[in-house]
Amino acid sequence: MLAMIRKPSVVGIVQARMGSTRLPGKVLIEIAGRPMLWHVVNRVGQAKMLNTVVVASSDDSSDDAVVAFCRQERIPCFRGNEDDVLDRYYQAAKWMNADVIVRITADCPLIDPDIVDEVVRVYMNGNNDYVSNANPPTYPDGLDTEVFSFQALELACREAKWLSEREHVTPYIRKHPELFRTGNVAYSEDLSHMRWTVDEPQDLEFVRAVYSSLGSASFRLADVLNLLRKHSELMEMNAGIGRNEGFQKSVRMDGLIVPEQ
Repeated sequence: MLAMIRKPSVVGIVQARMGSTRLPGKVLIEIAGRPMLWHVVNRVGQAKMLNTVVVASSDDSSDDAVVAFCRQERIPCFRGNEDDVLDRYYQAAKWMNADVIVRITADCPLIDPDIVDEVVRVYMNGNNDYVSNANPPTYPDGLDTEVFSFQALELACREAKWLSEREHVTPYIRKHPELFRTGNVAYSEDLSHMRWTVDEPQDLEFVRAVYSSLGSASFRLADVLNLLRKHSELMEMNAGIGRNEGFQKSVRMDGLIVPEQ
């Protein structure tokens, strides 16, 4: 009798902290009557390629509110290092016995589960260690999805030294093509100038307007694009804010910090 082949466990890990210099407490801020984190977890949970979704928060007391929310909503929640997000992801993935990790951030309440499925599908059908839809970006900022193996995460966690490699999860993987096979999922047109994430008060205003107009947690990329074609003024709400400013700040700090050998 042939041995059964175990299907890999695909786990969505949503990183969520209360700390934010530009919009404090944003992960639990209200959008359409629910905390933003609820929308993110709910939408990611609609992806068919995932086995489960877990929140990865920090062990700092400031994030007790995130843990309490997860407990109330019966969402699995792991607490790890506040500043070393790479290690937090690694420990959360071990805790969940994940074979494949899908990285989502909690400030993306317009995340599209169909796009999550597409990135996971490309990863599963290929021979890559890492696949995303953001290298280079063609989707709106706020739909970023990264998929990678547990082995890639484990190696990155062991070897990464720079601040920008520890405060963020995947830079080490993306910077070492000699170690990791990587792939990218591109959209049919370049929409990378659109900003659908929440870092600033203007972003929150934009996302609330989208939810108010569409009125459903099941809307997708095409629905938001149709809305913006009819109401282009919505895009002016948060225009001019740079993409990935948090990561760029960490990179600038790398110039001041010498990594341990």
